[in-house]
Amino acid sequence: MISRYTRPEIGRIWSEENRFRTWLAVEVAATETLAEAGMVPRAAAKSIRERADFRVERIHQIEAEVRHDVIAFTTAVAEIVGPDARWFHYGLTSNDVVDTAQALLIKQASALISQDLERLAEILERRAWEFKDTPMVGRTHGVHAEPITFGFKLANWYSETRRNIVRFAAAAEDLRVGKFSGAVGIFAHLTPELEEKICARLGLKAAAVSSQVIQRDRHAHYLATLAVIASTLDKIATEIRHLQRTEVREAEEFFSEKQKGSSAMPHKRNPVTCEQISGLARVVRGNAQAGFENVALWHERDISHSSTERVILPDSTTLIDYMLNKTANLIETMFVYPKRMLANLESTRGLIFSGQLLLDLVEHGVSREDAYRLVQSHAMRAWKEELDFHELVLADREITRKVPRKQIEYAFDLQRQLKNVDKIFARVFDGKNKLGAKSDERRKPLSKKRSRR
Repeated sequence: MISRYTRPEIGRIWSEENRFRTWLAVEVAATETLAEAGMVPRAAAKSIRERADFRVERIHQIEAEVRHDVIAFTTAVAEIVGPDARWFHYGLTSNDVVDTAQALLIKQASALISQDLERLAEILERRAWEFKDTPMVGRTHGVHAEPITFGFKLANWYSETRRNIVRFAAAAEDLRVGKFSGAVGIFAHLTPELEEKICARLGLKAAAVSSQVIQRDRHAHYLATLAVIASTLDKIATEIRHLQRTEVREAEEFFSEKQKGSSAMPHKRNPVTCEQISGLARVVRGNAQAGFENVALWHERDISHSSTERVILPDSTTLIDYMLNKTANLIETMFVYPKRMLANLESTRGLIFSGQLLLDLVEHGVSREDAYRLVQSHAMRAWKEELDFHELVLADREITRKVPRKQIEYAFDLQRQLKNVDKIFARVFDGKNKLGAKSDERRKPLSKKRSRR
């Protein structure tokens, strides 16, 4: 496990101590269920419940000799239980314990991840409302396109996070299954009814059918969902990295007074958290590929998946827990610069309103081809000569003869472009009408006389 990125809560889940404790819980649940069915003496089940214990060090000592982790575990427990230990692990195969316990460990980890997702959603929602009316330029291909608001961008991330919450809940539920079907899944020694009772005792469902193992499509689905979540976090981090570029500087991850950005350049304020999130997302996506490879096992089972899962399940859940917390803190503490957003929006001197002008020309009888030619000619000149697109349009009599000046001015109205932001927010946030915490710089309408730069 990548300990540097392990928070204590999830670290305890994947510790050796907790893994063996979970194995023990599965074994005891099976023994008590079999005792109720008359297959194991009740006194033995009681003795196992009260006495069963282990020392991790002793398990390691035995495993070094027998080279089988479950046998080492059961032997270590038997040494403590005494004679009644002959009923311990009765009727079970190793993976009845290992796979069922793994489902319980994943359930524990999933509970933390679900909390992390909800926290991220709450922070995104709060900051989306804070900047709902903060205008900025929307970019496609990295090039200025049309106006949006920063809150709109955050609302998009919030909506995707809500979808991830639904996806993850489904994937986690799909893995909330155990199995006690024996060495090839045919119930040679127990029955489906007993399996269901043992699983229910553990808070799990019984897999409808299994081989010696729970089928790995479930694990692949779970790991793939973690990869989707990682990709969302990568997307958010990448966007903030772009917005933090010196030429843009519209938003920036938190930088403390004592923080250093470069050993050589004291002026540097680098998006190190964002870059860390993007880098770790690659690891989670790579782990998902290994999960896909684990689906195809030989016949009723081989162990090619086992060594892989000892790495990818703890690592992926640990990394997602870490990344969700880092992203939540990133969004909550990031610096936002509305004045810079407005300055960048105005920097192309009205070019971002070309699409609306095109439509207004069409509405006033100009063919789309001619309208596009007229608007593009002025747009290209404004780009090349760094002129004011708005002024070029007003000076073109071919345009002003077709479209009244008042209508042309309306084509360059920022509020017209953003008129549906409230409706989008109502749709994203289920009709809520919130007033988020106010930023220092609120939306300011553009003046009718555009700034000259």
